[in-house]
Amino acid sequence: MRLRQLFFTALTLLTRIPSPQYPAPSPEMMGKATLFYPLIGLLLGTLFYLLAITLGTEKALLSAAIITILWAAITGGLHLDGLADSADAWLGGLGNAERIEKIFKDPTLGTAGVIAISGLLLLKFVALVSLFQQGEYLPVLIAPMVGRGFIIIIFLTTPYARKQGMASHLIQHIPRRIGFILGIAILIVAGIFSLTALLLTLIGFYLLRRMMLQHLYGCTGDTVGATTEVTEMLYLLGAALALN
Repeated sequence: MRLRQLFFTALTLLTRIPSPQYPAPSPEMMGKATLFYPLIGLLLGTLFYLLAITLGTEKALLSAAIITILWAAITGGLHLDGLADSADAWLGGLGNAERIEKIFKDPTLGTAGVIAISGLLLLKFVALVSLFQQGEYLPVLIAPMVGRGFIIIIFLTTPYARKQGMASHLIQHIPRRIGFILGIAILIVAGIFSLTALLLTLIGFYLLRRMMLQHLYGCTGDTVGATTEVTEMLYLLGAALALN
């Protein structure tokens, strides 16, 4: 019963898929539920994979377009919102920590956020087209799991930049030993399917984390969302670039 509740806690947080109603989870339960994030990603990837192989290579453009839109819609744009806020803050803040924090709290979408979302979705779409035209479908199965696996990795390796916030509870209560083992296992699986994709994703993650530490002295919920989106996209892009 407890494992089921943890699973649906993760599903409710990361997607808009209808889930059974449970009492509001405690901070400890929220932290433990993060271990189910990669499984949620794998379920999403399975849906995209089945859709892609059903439509086949002849409808690669259509398949890529549907999956790109569905990918954003099924998550409620949660991570895309974090990407947009992070882009607005980092570019508009001009390296000033106080200004960056002010922009993070501004609910409006700026030019940098629009560019970030448009650019990421375009790269994701083009990468999917390239993969599907070559009959390569496994990367779309793995990428959502990788993106959510990096949520665990960033929680375990990066301090939280604010005194309060939902992410602070997750960081405090995530089971660290199991989390590290799970994170390493996901990286190994991702590398087995495409080493090029994994290397590109790790480089992107390193640069994002470095920016967080330089400008925010840690991560926030928005930058974690940005990390998910960017690592997903980079994994697909790396797999597409590795095609012969």
